[in-house]
Amino acid sequence: MQNGLFDDLLVIDCASYIAGPAAGTIFADLGARVIKVEPPAAGDSYRLLRYLPGMPVSEIDYPWLLDNRSKESLALDLKHEEARPVFEDLIRRADVFITNFPGPIRERLHLREEDILSLNDRIIYASLTPYGEEGPEKDRTGYDATAWWARSGLMHAVRPVPDAEPAMSVPGMGDHATAASLYGAIMTGLYKREKTGKGSAVSTSLLANGLWSNALYMQAVLCEADFSVRLMRGQRGALTELYPCKDGRWFMLAMLNQVREWPLLTKCIGKPELQEDPRFDTAEKRQTNAPDLLAILEETFRSADWAEWQPRFQEYGLTVGPIAEPSDHVNCPQIKANNFLPEVENAAAIQAGLRTVDSPIRLHGEPRRAPAIAPAIGEHTRAILTGLLSYDAAKVDTLLATGALGALERGKAAE
Repeated sequence: MQNGLFDDLLVIDCASYIAGPAAGTIFADLGARVIKVEPPAAGDSYRLLRYLPGMPVSEIDYPWLLDNRSKESLALDLKHEEARPVFEDLIRRADVFITNFPGPIRERLHLREEDILSLNDRIIYASLTPYGEEGPEKDRTGYDATAWWARSGLMHAVRPVPDAEPAMSVPGMGDHATAASLYGAIMTGLYKREKTGKGSAVSTSLLANGLWSNALYMQAVLCEADFSVRLMRGQRGALTELYPCKDGRWFMLAMLNQVREWPLLTKCIGKPELQEDPRFDTAEKRQTNAPDLLAILEETFRSADWAEWQPRFQEYGLTVGPIAEPSDHVNCPQIKANNFLPEVENAAAIQAGLRTVDSPIRLHGEPRRAPAIAPAIGEHTRAILTGLLSYDAAKVDTLLATGALGALERGKAAE
């Protein structure tokens, strides 16, 4: 990789699971050196996520690859007294410290804002919590499913029909959005440091990001809007609705500019006579007679597969959204053109041509790091201690013998 904008930035990922570590992944993608601090032996418990019931089955630890690619692993037992000096040496050299540990754990391990900033007054202390830094729930544990999806009201709002049961979120759905917010908070802190020379603490939470994702409905509540009516399929109008095709694939029709798009739609589906149909010749009539129009459109769209409809929609410039399945993106030319699924370097031993999902932020004109395999537990412990921290080999061996650290030796498990 060429020299990148962040190649002199050192980020310490002292977090677990998704939202906090994924913010570090964005920095790694943009060239920063990111060191993952995790317990020896067991490592970050996120390594076990793929074994939960209902998760797609794979021999590859795909959650770990996704959110910890291009990082280095330092296996450090923060509860061990011999580990603290190592940790403090690391903090003194770092630019960013990311954590999402609950408040009581931060206090017990001396990982609070004041603990870290007292060691390095230029560091950006980035805190991620489920429910916010203050209030009666500040120390509650939570995940994106509980804090971002359920607690925010999104789970209540997102239903196919008003009386449907609440639906579970996709794993990590709120975490990755929240990670981008935390990245933005860290960059704001770094910009402040550029102006003042001093570090600071920044934060975000899963709940805050859930409320922001649900902000239109929340603002409606704050403006005392009426939520008593929830529309069934077709009641929004036939031109902003979901439709199935012959092959069972669905798409969303989103026709907001009816003056321009209604004539185009009638030609696209081979029914230009609908423009003169007295039930549909004005926008008001199309809304009043939406059930009739929906029935016509549904019958029409069911007559052909999505692969036939898609190019026709593109030909006529209509706004539609295919309800894609994850596998649709693997060979999608649009995804490929933007390199949204880049190939992982040196991954042939795991899977030939292995790819990952790129983080969504682009900085034009700046080189981007090719993703590398996520680390094994303690894979880089020795290199970090002897390189970054300038410890001699004898000191490293002594520390390893105490159990305060773990290091992966070639051909062996982590010590």
